Amino acid sequence: MSEPLDCSQAYCVVGAGASGLTALKNLLAEGLAAEAFERADEVGGNWYYDHPRSSVYASTHLISSKKLTEYPDFPMPDNYPAYPSHRQIWDYFRAYARHFGLYERIHFNTAIERIEPAGQLWLVTLGSGERRLYRGVVVANGHHWDPLVPKLPGSFSGLAIHSQQYKTPDVLRGRRVLVIGAGNSGCDIAVESAQNAAQTFHSLRRGYHYIPKFVFGRPTDEAGEILHRWRLPLWLRRLVTAVVVRTALGPPERYGLPRADHKLLETHPIVNSQLLYYVGHGEIHVKPDVAELCGSQVRFVDGSLETIDVLVYATGFRVSFPFIDRAYLEWHGERPNLYLNVFHPRYDNLCVCGMIQPDSGLFGLAHFQARLIARFFSAVERGAPAAERFRREKKAAGPDLGQGIRYLDSSRHAIEVEHYGYRRLLERQIARFA
Repeated sequence: MSEPLDCSQAYCVVGAGASGLTALKNLLAEGLAAEAFERADEVGGNWYYDHPRSSVYASTHLISSKKLTEYPDFPMPDNYPAYPSHRQIWDYFRAYARHFGLYERIHFNTAIERIEPAGQLWLVTLGSGERRLYRGVVVANGHHWDPLVPKLPGSFSGLAIHSQQYKTPDVLRGRRVLVIGAGNSGCDIAVESAQNAAQTFHSLRRGYHYIPKFVFGRPTDEAGEILHRWRLPLWLRRLVTAVVVRTALGPPERYGLPRADHKLLETHPIVNSQLLYYVGHGEIHVKPDVAELCGSQVRFVDGSLETIDVLVYATGFRVSFPFIDRAYLEWHGERPNLYLNVFHPRYDNLCVCGMIQPDSGLFGLAHFQARLIARFFSAVERGAPAAERFRREKKAAGPDLGQGIRYLDSSRHAIEVEHYGYRRLLERQIARFA
């Protein structure tokens, strides 16, 4: 086997999606040599609709407002709506990459097969078999590409797909459809099914809180940001939000949905202004959890039985890094156990960017993660005192990323963070490296 290519003065970024782009940009801005590897032929990651691994569907729009989603150093265009479409987001990423000169630093159509330590460096093996030695690695391959499909009793004879495979309502048209899962994708697909299918059923494990996309004529998360800026305590933010949502929508149970079995904010927010409308009009039939698949029928835990043609699993995704052994990522439960969900407690040159599920937009938070990564890498190279201080901190138990919110114990919330407090935490850490 030939010797690996010596890239030991540079950092390797895995992926050129929302997190990989900002990781690459911030490393370069810090004066560090870096390059990225992307298995697709363009930037965008999950937002590159035409790529097979993309999980967005034709009607996808942001569920967080553009103001609370965009990169802080590259605002979205003024002519974008409050909730841009996936096409607009993809255009935004490409403009970002052009603006910061990232294209010439990205290897497209290049998959990474394996990453493993090699002394103080990291050995990166590409899909072609080529091996390269890097000073450090930033993993930014996203967490919305590896479908999580529950193992249900029995078997189903109709068409079963995961939401990751869903693209257009053609597959639903004129059929009896069951959507399993009440995340944002599940609710979006249920609404789309209500407009196209012969009949739509929506299976919910529990009751949820539903939040409209707009309140008082502005995006709901922008209104919620005001409560954070006022430094209101969690209980008061809950109360104000609950009053506003109840005023705008009323309680979900009046539409025929189950009552929420948890406090507001204890689950990832379901931001949807249309689901309750279609449930209230009888176009979406709410069902409890599935008990058994019975060929062309589905039995639910309440004993009811429905004939189903198409089953859509909107059951989320695994956090997955198939190119690196779990032993190198301090894996615990369903995710790596990293400081701030970013920094490895032992390795100073291995980080993950974008491994969060915020209650608002991700791009800006990934930017601050990437900026902190770059500052830390630079401080380590210079032997700065701030690096040693941070090195000690990342070996200890990290802060509460939920800022007092006790999220439901489920795979959906394994990497959940409260965006406002998390952003402030990252900004404070960045300032310490100034």
